[in-house]
Amino acid sequence: MEISTLIGLVLGLVSVIVGMVLKGASVSALANGAAYLIILGGTAATLFIGFPLSELKKTPKLVAMTFKKQKLMSKAQLISLFMEWASITRREGLLALESKVEEIDDTFLKNGMRMIIDGNDQEFVRDVLMEDISATEERHRAGAQIFSQAGMYAPSLGVLGAVIGLVAALTHMEDMGELAHAIGAAFIATMLGIFTGYVICHPIANKLKRLSKQEVEIRLMMVEGLLSIQSGVSTIAINQKLSVFLTPSERAKLAQKGDGAGEQED
Repeated sequence: MEISTLIGLVLGLVSVIVGMVLKGASVSALANGAAYLIILGGTAATLFIGFPLSELKKTPKLVAMTFKKQKLMSKAQLISLFMEWASITRREGLLALESKVEEIDDTFLKNGMRMIIDGNDQEFVRDVLMEDISATEERHRAGAQIFSQAGMYAPSLGVLGAVIGLVAALTHMEDMGELAHAIGAAFIATMLGIFTGYVICHPIANKLKRLSKQEVEIRLMMVEGLLSIQSGVSTIAINQKLSVFLTPSERAKLAQKGDGAGEQED
């Protein structure tokens, strides 16, 4: 489970509730059905108007993605794997990797491996894999945009809810106590809209973008690794080429690991 999403939601709720208590506001004021209807119902309405139903159906799955650990190979593991394959290829030829194909869990990597084993030229392999990455990015972008738009609409609908509440409050001008209560209830809609937009929707959109970026980086590494193997480069060359995807600290750790392995071999 991706615990950071849960931590963020709980911390956001606790911050608002405790903040209300510290400011002397009653937490019971949050039990405002009209505010929830205006914000949640109104935001849902804008999404139905702005997006096709085929895309909106994926919303529960997108939310679930932010609570799950991304199942991706680490960059260091990927480099080690490609170095192993490069060594096999230089000793026994590209067809020797055919036995490794069924061991691959990643569909993208498996398809790429099959293409180079089948003898397709590099330009064709690169074009197919890059088109696959581009299509994936577009799907991810569309999913994140749903939450970006919801995050933009919800605060505005909060203002609308406050206006509706203030209009209702004007009917209680003769009773100052009731008027004050109605004004307070009106601003609950504004608070709910801001919370929904800036604590829930925008952060979810941002996390989906980050998850997409991480997946794309791994796939770009796979493309470079596959094409390097097809070219018959050495294990050292493939290590140097793929290491550009690592941070300086990750490169240092990989270098230390390599040195340790070298010492053991000696």
